[in-house]
Amino acid sequence: MYVVTGAGPVGYTVAEQLAGQGHQVRILTRSGSGPEHPLVERVRADVSDPAQLNQAVEGASAVFHCIHGSAYRASAWAAELPHAEQVVMDAAAAAGAVVVFPESLYSYSEPDRIMTESSPREAAGGKRGIRTALLKARQAHAAATVSVVAGDFFGPRVKTAHAGERMVTPILAGKAVQFIGATGQPHSFTYVPDLAAAMIAAAQKPELWNSVLHAPTGPAVTQREMATAHAHAAGVAAPKVGAVPGWVLRAAGIFSTDMRELAELLYQFERPFVMDSSQSQKLLGLEPTPLADAAAATVEWWKGAVPHAK
Repeated sequence: MYVVTGAGPVGYTVAEQLAGQGHQVRILTRSGSGPEHPLVERVRADVSDPAQLNQAVEGASAVFHCIHGSAYRASAWAAELPHAEQVVMDAAAAAGAVVVFPESLYSYSEPDRIMTESSPREAAGGKRGIRTALLKARQAHAAATVSVVAGDFFGPRVKTAHAGERMVTPILAGKAVQFIGATGQPHSFTYVPDLAAAMIAAAQKPELWNSVLHAPTGPAVTQREMATAHAHAAGVAAPKVGAVPGWVLRAAGIFSTDMRELAELLYQFERPFVMDSSQSQKLLGLEPTPLADAAAATVEWWKGAVPHAK
């Protein structure tokens, strides 16, 4: 039996793929949401409560911890994430289960170079420093863990992302798309179903536990190319693409916490921001989904989610 915490794009997709492979899945959320499938047990639970979590994890062979902070702010992450991960790892260690985490590229301290599994992860300050600390805490814990790093998300159910609703819905509506930073710099985007597949494969390979892996991620593309791929998949003309310059966000950050939090990660969009997943692909026996196929599946999902776009 497998346990999944959270039913956002990653947790939902992990649970869906596990059930599709014939595995019994217990998905834990505050709302009781998750895929409707005979092999998926949807449980209302507060995963930060050790008593609730210990009971829910009992008998599990792996826990996929897919819950993130309540807000995209360093203060929220610092207040919530370390405690939540500690509770999950404690429960998993007691149950003899491995914990698999989706992870970002934030902790990489040399992002101007192509980021590989062996690149240094010592970034400090803000949200980047919190991700670094979380990785170190996982390494130090008695529980077996695997962290699977992904680039910016895209795919079905991915809404609050740079290649989510802010990109796809304007394309389907025939409107211009507005990005941040520069539209012509190469950037790594990871298709969420590929991340989910990598997390599942890692859980089933004990020889890969207690390591950091990279989710299968296709060649880096520009934000403009990402928009164009989705437009082609939708059968519409490539959209006009614009970008909010970094200095505008930094200036707005003087008065707005949300803009300041966004501006902290502008380096990812003003310069090349590229990851290499080739080593992990060999270890996991996986390949990234071609962009054209991933964009087609993404657009198909969005057409169902936004009725007027059909």
